[in-house]
Amino acid sequence: MARIRKVEIRNFRSIRALDWFPNPGVNCLIGPGDSGKSTILDAIDFCLGARRSVALSDTDFYNLDVGQAISITVTLGALPDALQNLDTYGDFLRSYHAGTRAIEEEPQHGWETVLSVNVLVGADLEPVWTLASAQAQAAGIERGLRWADRVAIAPARLGNYLNAHLGWTRGSVLNRLSDDAVQLGPRLAQAARQARASFGQAASEPLRQVLDEVNRQAQDLGILVGQGAQALLDAHSVSIGDGAVALHNDAGVPLRSLGTGSARLLIAGLQRAAFRGQAGIVLVDEVETGLEPHRLQRLLMSLGAKDDAEPMQVFLTTHSPVAVRELDARQIWVIRPEGAHHQAHWAGRFPEAQGTARATPEAMLAKTVILCEGASEVGLVRGLDMYWAGQNCRSLLSAGAIAVSVGGSFPEKGFQRGVALSSLGYKTIVLVDSDKPINPADVAAHAAAGGRHVQWDVGRATEHELFLSLDDDGVALLIERATELHGRRVVDDHIRTRTDGQWTLEAIDTAKMMEGFQPHLRQMLGNVAHKSGWFKQQGIFEDLARDIVGLRYAQASEDFRQRIHSLFSWAHEH
Repeated sequence: MARIRKVEIRNFRSIRALDWFPNPGVNCLIGPGDSGKSTILDAIDFCLGARRSVALSDTDFYNLDVGQAISITVTLGALPDALQNLDTYGDFLRSYHAGTRAIEEEPQHGWETVLSVNVLVGADLEPVWTLASAQAQAAGIERGLRWADRVAIAPARLGNYLNAHLGWTRGSVLNRLSDDAVQLGPRLAQAARQARASFGQAASEPLRQVLDEVNRQAQDLGILVGQGAQALLDAHSVSIGDGAVALHNDAGVPLRSLGTGSARLLIAGLQRAAFRGQAGIVLVDEVETGLEPHRLQRLLMSLGAKDDAEPMQVFLTTHSPVAVRELDARQIWVIRPEGAHHQAHWAGRFPEAQGTARATPEAMLAKTVILCEGASEVGLVRGLDMYWAGQNCRSLLSAGAIAVSVGGSFPEKGFQRGVALSSLGYKTIVLVDSDKPINPADVAAHAAAGGRHVQWDVGRATEHELFLSLDDDGVALLIERATELHGRRVVDDHIRTRTDGQWTLEAIDTAKMMEGFQPHLRQMLGNVAHKSGWFKQQGIFEDLARDIVGLRYAQASEDFRQRIHSLFSWAHEH
C-alpha cells in the first residue's frame, strides 16, 4: 500500500504554503490552536480520498482570496503494482530520493518511483483531480487515478465518520477485511424479498376489511388486481443497500452506539488488521477525544506508535500531554506559521526534545516555555502569576506560557533544552540560579537560537535572592512562613546548626528590632533556607510567592524587580 512522501499545500484555509516530507510511520502534529494541524489532515483527505466531489466555499481559500487557486499535491511512494503500470501511468511516474528529498520528473536509477496526485480548486469551487507531471503536461497529456486505484489508496479517517466503519458501507474497514469472494448484494436482495413476503402474510388479517373493500372497488371499476390486492412492503422502500448490514453486540445493540473513544479503539485495531502487513494511511484528528489516558496509550499502540515495522502511515493531531509523552520525538512535528509559509519542524532532530517530551510534555504544547532550574523556580513563577492574575493582570497561561522544571541537576540543562525548543519554534526563557558555575558556551548557544534567560547574581540560589531582595517586612514574613511549615524549634535548630551556634531565632528577632535585617544576616538566612530546604517543594514556593513575594514586590530591590519584570514581559510578548 502506498505511503506519502511529500505534501504540498497552497492557499488552503489557514495555510498559504506548506512543503512537508512526513515520516513513513507515525506523524503526530502539535502546535498552537489555529496553526493549521487539522487543515493538513483535511488536505490529505481531500486530495487522496475516494470522492468525486466535495462541498467547498470561499472560506476554504486562504484569506478568502478566490483569485488564488487552492492546490494540494500529495506524492506517493511504496507504490503497489497497479500504480506502477506503465500502460496506465507510465507518463506520470516520477522519482524520489529519500536522502536529498529531491523529486525528478523521470525515473532515476536507485531512486524510488512515485506518483503525485493534485487537486486544484478555482473560483468556481469545482475540484479537479489530476496526476501531476511536468513532462506529461508538456506533452499535453492529462489524466487522474482510476477509481479503483483511488479507493485502494484512500486514507482511513477516524473522526466524524466512525459509524460508517461499523457497517459494510463502501470504503469501510469491514469491507477491507471482507474476503473478495463475499458478495452481500444477492443476499441483501433476497432478504428484502423475504421481508416483503413476511410482512404481507402478517398484515393480511388485521387489514382484511380494508383489503376486501379495495378488491370490491377494483372489481366494480374493472381494475385488474389478479387474485386480490395485498398489503406488502413497497419494493422501493425495502431496497436494502450495503449500509443496512452493521455490527451489533450479543444483545442486538448496534455497535454504532459505542462511545467515541471505544469506537476509535475498535476501528484502529480493525484498520491495522485490514491492511494485512501492507501499510495504509490513517488520519486521526485530536487522537485523545473520548479516551482516558490508559486507553489513549492503547490506541497509539494500535496505530503502530511502538512498532519498529511501522504497520501503517498515521497522521494525527493532539493537544494531550499523555500522547506527547507516549510518542518518540522522531514521531512529532511542530507546526508553525512563519511569515508567508507554514513550517513543519521535526522534533526528532534534537535529543533534548525527547527529554522534554518525556519529563514535561505539556511544554511541547505551549507557545512560550519558561525553563526553570528546579521546583523552587517553577513555584516562584507560578505563585507570582497567581498573585498578579488576582490583581486583574493577564495570566501567563492566557499568553500560552508555561513554567517547567528541568530537574535542577546541573544549570546548563535548561540552556541545552532551550536550544532544542527554540529551534523548533518555541519562545524560550531560562530561569536559573547562580550558586553553581554555568558553561558560557551553553548560554551563548541558547541566545544564538533566539532564547533569553534570567539569572540571579553570582553565588545566589533563589532563596538567597528572596532574603537579599525583599524588604525587612518581607524577610520577616519568610521566617514566619518557615516556622509555620516546620515549627519554631526545627527552624531554630537549622539556624544553630548551619551557623555553628552563632545565631538563633531569638538573636535574629533582636537584631531585627535593633538594626533591621542587615546584608550579612540576610545572606545567612538565605544559606540556611537553601541548605535546610525550608521552601523546596513547588507547592510551598507557589504559596510563598503569591502570599509574600507578590505582596512585597513593590518594596523589593530594583534589581530583583527588573529581573522579574523582564521574565514576565518576555513571556507576554507575541
